[in-house]
Amino acid sequence: MSVKERFLDYVKTDTQSDPETGTHPSTKKQFDLAEKLAKELKELGAQGVSVDEHCYVYAYLPATAEGLPALGFISHLDTEPVCSGKDVKPACVPYKGGDVRLANGKILSEKEFPVLKNYVGQELIVTGGDTLLGADDKAGIAEIMTAAEYLAAHPEIKRGKIGIAFTPDEEIGEGASLFDVKKFGCDFAYTVDGEEIGELGYETFNAAEATLTLTGKNIHPGSAKGKMINCAVLAGEFLAALPADQTPATTEGREGFFHFESVRAEVERGEIKLIIRDHDADKFSRKMAYLSQVTENLQKKYGESSARLEIRDQYRNCLEKIREHFHLVENARTAFARAGITPIEEPVRGGTDGCTLSFMGLPCPNLFTGGHNAHSVLEFIPVPSMEKAVEVIVNLAKIYGCN
Repeated sequence: MSVKERFLDYVKTDTQSDPETGTHPSTKKQFDLAEKLAKELKELGAQGVSVDEHCYVYAYLPATAEGLPALGFISHLDTEPVCSGKDVKPACVPYKGGDVRLANGKILSEKEFPVLKNYVGQELIVTGGDTLLGADDKAGIAEIMTAAEYLAAHPEIKRGKIGIAFTPDEEIGEGASLFDVKKFGCDFAYTVDGEEIGELGYETFNAAEATLTLTGKNIHPGSAKGKMINCAVLAGEFLAALPADQTPATTEGREGFFHFESVRAEVERGEIKLIIRDHDADKFSRKMAYLSQVTENLQKKYGESSARLEIRDQYRNCLEKIREHFHLVENARTAFARAGITPIEEPVRGGTDGCTLSFMGLPCPNLFTGGHNAHSVLEFIPVPSMEKAVEVIVNLAKIYGCN
C-alpha cells in the first residue's frame, strides 16, 4: 500500500485528544486507530505487536544482522483538541499554482501561504475546509508504516532491530508520559512529527505552564475604600507587569516568550493560565523567577492570600541529551542527502514526544512529515513530501546497518 493510500485511510478515524478528561488515554476513540495499526503491523510481519491499556502501540521488525544498534521510529495517534478531526473529508488536488478553493468555499491562498509555490506540479492533499486534515501526525504514522512494510519485504537489507511505536495524547503534552522505554527496546529513535519537507529538529523549547489563582474581597462599591480587593484589577496588574516584547506575536527564532492562554476575572475570584517558553535554560529559569516575583509583589500589595502561583514543567530542550549522541543528526543529514533533500535545521518553536523521551534515556531528534498549517482547517500536505519521508526512514535503517 502506498503512503498516500495509508494516509487517506488513517485520517478517516477521529482521534482527537481532550485535555479535560484526566484519563490516559484522554479519549477512548484513539484506540480505534491503535488497534487498526496493530492489525496492519502483524500482517506485514512485525513482531511483539501490542496495544497497552493506555493506548501505546509497540512493535518491531527483527534485525537482519547481528551487532547493530536498535533504531526506533515514533509518531502520535491523536489530533489537536481545538480544531475538529471528525468526519475529515480529504481532497487530492493536482496543484497548478495560485489559490486552492476548498470544498466549503474557504481559500488556501498563495499570497497568505507563499510556500505553495514550492509545490507547483505536485499533488496536494487538502481538507474540506471544516476540519483539520490530520497530517499532524497521521502522515508520520503512514510514513513509518510504509517504510516498515518496505523493510519487512526486503530482508536482504542489513540492519538492526527497527522499533515502531505510536503514542496517544501528544497534542495535550502527555504523549510520552507513560511510554515504556524498556519495552520499546531501542538504543536511539526518531520522532516523525515535523512539518515542511527537510525539517530536522534537534533543538526545542524548554517549556512550563503556570496558573495564577486570584482571591479577592467584594464590598459594596459605595463603601469599598480600603476594603475591596478586585481580582480583575489584580489580573490587569499581573498582565501589565510582563514584558510586551516577549509574546508569541513579537518573537521568533531562539527568542522565548510568555503566552497567555486564558484570563478570567471577577471581583472575588480570578485565574490566569499561561505558558513559558525559551530555548536557553538560564533565560527560561529567569522567566519563571520573574513570574514568582510579580506574584510576590501582588501578595505584598493585596495580602498573601490574594495570589497563588503554580508552575509545572512540561518538557526540556532535547538538544541537551541529543548533543551526547550527535550521530543521530549527522546520520539524518546523510539520509536526507541520499534522498536529494536539503535539511532545514532551525530551532523548533515547540516540542515533541522526543523531548521527554530524550530525558527518559531514548535520544530522539524529529523528522519532517511534509505537512503544512497544522491544527488548522487550511492544513495540507504534498504527496511527494510524504514519499520522501518514507525514503529518509529507509535510508536511516540502511545507514545504521552500515549500508
